[in-house]
Amino acid sequence: MTAKQERLDFVALVDAIRQVHEHLTAQAGRAVNVSLTLRNWLIGFYIAEFELHGADRAIYGERLLEELSSALRKVHVSSSGRRQLYGFLAFYRAYPQIVRSLPAQFRHLLPTAARPERKMRTVSAQLKIPAKDLVSRFSYSHLEQLVVIEDPLKRAFYEIGCMRGNWSVRELKRQIGSLYFERSGLSQNKEKLAELEQAGAEQAETKLAIRDPYIFEFLGIKSREVMRESDLEDALLDKLQDFLLELGHGFCFEARQKRILIGDTHGFVDLVFYHRVLKCHVLVELKIEAFTHENLGQLNTYVSWYRKHIMTDDDNPPVGILLCTQKDHALVEYALAGMDNRLFVSKYQLELPRKEEIQRFLEAKMREVGDTR
Repeated sequence: MTAKQERLDFVALVDAIRQVHEHLTAQAGRAVNVSLTLRNWLIGFYIAEFELHGADRAIYGERLLEELSSALRKVHVSSSGRRQLYGFLAFYRAYPQIVRSLPAQFRHLLPTAARPERKMRTVSAQLKIPAKDLVSRFSYSHLEQLVVIEDPLKRAFYEIGCMRGNWSVRELKRQIGSLYFERSGLSQNKEKLAELEQAGAEQAETKLAIRDPYIFEFLGIKSREVMRESDLEDALLDKLQDFLLELGHGFCFEARQKRILIGDTHGFVDLVFYHRVLKCHVLVELKIEAFTHENLGQLNTYVSWYRKHIMTDDDNPPVGILLCTQKDHALVEYALAGMDNRLFVSKYQLELPRKEEIQRFLEAKMREVGDTR
């Protein structure tokens, strides 16, 4: 430090470290996202090339993605489910211009990569997002939402809106779901509508990309390490997990923050147990808030998914336990998922912990955790 330079005071020191942290964290997030996006595009390219020119493609036919998914999982390739592979193929076909963003070491492998660009319906050059911006300014989860929009003009509309407003993935979903494109077409004052929509939009954070489900699976990070909503919630889940196991009612722990894919949406179940007496899965959701019908609807969706995809012929239907908290108040709801077997329901009520028992535990732990904060 020269004599002419001002000495750092403590406030300036904190601010300097904050700026370094935020800048390099954002830079790391962008680098990881670019790698993931290009990786998924290349997977789509290879699948498309195999469908057109594969030496043994006739052997697989319509079973290609199913067989490929099985083979990739055996060699530990993440995000390689059949639905995901189909998504990568659609991504490649929707954005062939991304070939221009590939590193030099990959370009020589793509002799026909630009071919689909001549076959697809396109928008004008003024509306087309440059390849470098697609790769650097959108997370793959953003692009996944955009790919399913078949109309190129409509897709370009949301691309531009997303770039202008720096929308989060959730905000992009909301805008598409609220028919923003269609409303804009009917609006007489499109600029005013755009101002109103952008003013209330949720923006993406620099740290959000690292929390993206595709990102942490790509990096091999466990969901629990990145999907935690709050320190308080995580502390309570730790204690709740131990509490249920110590009850002696037959709970066998299976998973924490269990990731499931429902359609194109990722869900995370806080705690999953298998109950050896009831012979069913027990899903536990904890919400650090007052009870809402949306909470119960989310849990019932998870329970229904488990019933369809996980439950075996020897299992009873899965059960959901919803815990909602507000200060020292606890409301416990059991989601029976439409069970109509009275004998099972009676046994279920006997074997699972009583509502009052869970409520007392939860209230005590809320106070205990609160005292240590």
